[in-house]
Amino acid sequence: MKVTCYSCNKPTEFPDAKLGRLDSCDHCNAYLHCCLMCDFYDKNSYNECKEPMADRITEKEKSNYCDYFKLNTGVSLKDEKNDLLAKANSLFKN
Repeated sequence: MKVTCYSCNKPTEFPDAKLGRLDSCDHCNAYLHCCLMCDFYDKNSYNECKEPMADRITEKEKSNYCDYFKLNTGVSLKDEKNDLLAKANSLFKN
C-alpha cells in the first residue's frame, strides 16, 4: 500500500497494507494515522470532522486513537489546495 504524506506530499510504502497508529512518513517523520490523513477530515465541518460521533481531537497532525479513522487515499491536501486555486484563477481571467 502506498500512502502520500499530508506534510511533505511524498509517498511512503507499507508492505502489509495496514497503517498502524504510530506509523510515520519515511521522509519527514509526520504521523500518518492522524486527522489530516483521514477521509472524514473536513476543515469546514464542526470539529473539522465529517463523522458526527467522533471525539473532538484538537491536534489534527498528531497520532490518535480515533475509532472512525479511515485513510484518505484520494487527493492530498496540498494538491487539493492547488487545484482550488487554479479553478479560482480561471474564473477571474479576462
